[in-house]
Amino acid sequence: MIKNKLMQWLSYTFMLITFITSSCSKPDIPQLSDMSFIPIPAEITSDEGFFIIGSGTSVLVINGNDEVVSTANFLADYINQATGFSVVVKPVDNRSGKGNIVVNIVNDESIHREGYELKVSSANITITATSAEGLFRASQTFRQMLPCSAERKEKATRFGLPACTIKDYPRFAYRGAMLDVSRHFFGVDVVKQFIDYLAEYKMNYLHLHLSDDQGWRIEIKSWPNLTAHGGKTQVGGGEGGFYTQEQFSEIVQYAKDRFITIVPEIDMPGHTNAALASYPELNENGIAPELYTGMEVGFSTLATRKEITYQFVDDVVREISRLIPGEYFHIGGDESHVTKKDDYIYFINRVQEIVASYRKKSIGWDEIATANMLPGNVAQFWASTENAQLAVNQGAKLILSPSSRIYLDMKYDSTTVLGLNWAGYIEVDKAYDWNPAQLIPGIDETHILGVEAPLWTETVETLDDIQYLIFPRILGVAEIGWSPEGLRNWETYQERLAKQAEKLKARNINFYKSPLVQWNCKE
Repeated sequence: MIKNKLMQWLSYTFMLITFITSSCSKPDIPQLSDMSFIPIPAEITSDEGFFIIGSGTSVLVINGNDEVVSTANFLADYINQATGFSVVVKPVDNRSGKGNIVVNIVNDESIHREGYELKVSSANITITATSAEGLFRASQTFRQMLPCSAERKEKATRFGLPACTIKDYPRFAYRGAMLDVSRHFFGVDVVKQFIDYLAEYKMNYLHLHLSDDQGWRIEIKSWPNLTAHGGKTQVGGGEGGFYTQEQFSEIVQYAKDRFITIVPEIDMPGHTNAALASYPELNENGIAPELYTGMEVGFSTLATRKEITYQFVDDVVREISRLIPGEYFHIGGDESHVTKKDDYIYFINRVQEIVASYRKKSIGWDEIATANMLPGNVAQFWASTENAQLAVNQGAKLILSPSSRIYLDMKYDSTTVLGLNWAGYIEVDKAYDWNPAQLIPGIDETHILGVEAPLWTETVETLDDIQYLIFPRILGVAEIGWSPEGLRNWETYQERLAKQAEKLKARNINFYKSPLVQWNCKE
């Protein structure tokens, strides 16, 4: 009897010791080299040791204002959703305790406002930045350090991260994408999802193409027929749609919370059939054309010598400008083939003045450089190197959107079902392997505000379609805009891209599996 009890006690003790030992043992720690950072950070240094994130981890905010605390909550919410933990944010006066994520907001001019230092040690994870924006960019890097199970939101008891120091900052101030909601309309939820994609890869501008021949997509209270009539169809004859000003403000705020600036575009004087069909007085002949559901371009123009046209433009710019905190208003200006040259220049010059009267700067497609660009205005290069050079010669900055490189609506190859091919086929390597500072003769990095990848939507109807055309090319564009040129090369990039596959799959993102990449995922 005594022997049996002794054996039971020894067995129980052994099991308890085993449990305690396994509970306190080091979890699987991923290697820093196995992490697929996109965009690649400016500096990564491996250190000794590891840090454990568990249910007792908190986010401690030192010297943070309300915006910083709110951004820290984004980080805590992501960890909690991904793991099932209950990480909380605690504003504190100074660093205290171990086992936490410490956010230290400093006043240091040597750190870019979007830059940060992320240091993982055995004691804490410390994020040092000068602003909430820098903290948010660091949070996206932190997200890429977590395993794929976090994207699948599998419950966990703890995660281990290797000790390291990451110092990071952006190459260009403007890193964006464009979503055309005119050819096909996409609702608020889809636009929010698009914003989340950009935020994850440190992009900071979303250009919304809000008007075109096929549809007018934003409510203008002083010209209500723009949406009542001009917004009711789309390419192929679908029912179209539009954003109320309240819905548009919701999009703007959602983006702002993720440090993305909305750039609204009203394309003019061409690409205006939806407006012309809504208000015949904007036509030279005073006759409203039929609504248009095709895909041709260059056939429409506002009446550039009628004063009613400029009252219309003023009202539109005024109402939209009130909804956006950002400094830019996009005036389009492309493919206005039926507008006489003198009329086009007259129109662009007057519209720039209208935009400036509402304290905004104009962005326009590169054709606007044939007019007289106001100081601070920006030309968006998409086709003509001559126009780009004209813009720079006027002292303007450029946003680079080369159609043969980063137009996301171009097919990957001849077998791609979605998209067009007028600018050629754009495989994943072609979208990535170019240097903005060497793209146009006579134009260097000092002339470039940034890069933007447009997605035109003639053939795009669903979120699934959007995903297929932007993923994975949008990741390459994000790296071009963020990372130092000296760290970028196709060979190492495609290896990092291959490791992104499981995380994309975990989020049910429909992405193009380029044969140029040896994807690290199971079919």
